[in-house]
Amino acid sequence: MTYPDDPSPSLPAGQEALFAMAAAEYDRYRPGVPAEAAQLLADTVRNLPDPTLLDLGTGTGQVPRALLKALPTLAYIEGVDWSRPMLDQARATLTPLLGDCTLSLVQTSADVYAPLAPRPSPLAPLPGEDRWTPDLITCCRAYHWMSGPDVLAMAHRIAAPQATLAIMGDGSLWTYEADWTWALRDLIQRYLGPRRRAGVLGDYPEPVRPFQEDLADSAWSEVTEHRVPVTRSWTPEGVLGYLRTTSFAGAELFGERHAAFEDEARALLNELAASGSLLEEAVFTVLLARRPGGSR
Repeated sequence: MTYPDDPSPSLPAGQEALFAMAAAEYDRYRPGVPAEAAQLLADTVRNLPDPTLLDLGTGTGQVPRALLKALPTLAYIEGVDWSRPMLDQARATLTPLLGDCTLSLVQTSADVYAPLAPRPSPLAPLPGEDRWTPDLITCCRAYHWMSGPDVLAMAHRIAAPQATLAIMGDGSLWTYEADWTWALRDLIQRYLGPRRRAGVLGDYPEPVRPFQEDLADSAWSEVTEHRVPVTRSWTPEGVLGYLRTTSFAGAELFGERHAAFEDEARALLNELAASGSLLEEAVFTVLLARRPGGSR
């Protein structure tokens, strides 16, 4: 599975601006995690007492938000992201949903994350432990921004023996193939050039190999793939809001021409919507990975 899509970021220092100005719109306009996918995640830890979640590249907290609904017994969430505005938005979004669940947010890149602090009460470390050990580690629409092998090695070092690791994603409106997205992409390219942009970082670096190959070469080599069909009906304003959150069509890329682009894009999308709906028939793919011999 390779996702050339736009995630919540987990980026090295100096690159936080890629999504920092879009946190509130990201929370409003980005599609969330499908309920069926959240159920798959919940089922991996449902029989555990006080299950815990580590979400890498958490962005505005879409994975925790979906899992809190699917798994009321979730006891502890730790979200990791490089962007402070994203984490601030995640806290604002998740706090009203937590109930008895405890939330911690850590500003760092996923490949260097280390859970050095003990679990919060009542999730105290077991005798001899000096840190908490996540039961479920997730990475949604973010893995391709990370140093994948380093992230998988880190996850192996810190995870509970029975832990599951999930890598998830579903592409973007740049990669989705339909008449209306082709027309929209052509318009973006007229303003920004033919190559897909990666925000202030330059051109988008395509993943060099499928995620399954990274997993096969790691400790997380026992993998099952689940494909969840998703139908989305977009409005013109929803598409424009979504574009402002992306690395390929964020406002900062257009400079003074952004208002002109949005006017032209709005007219195009209204015309396309008038002749039919702006439908996206996506597939949300979930890779559930475990370590061979790990307890269930």
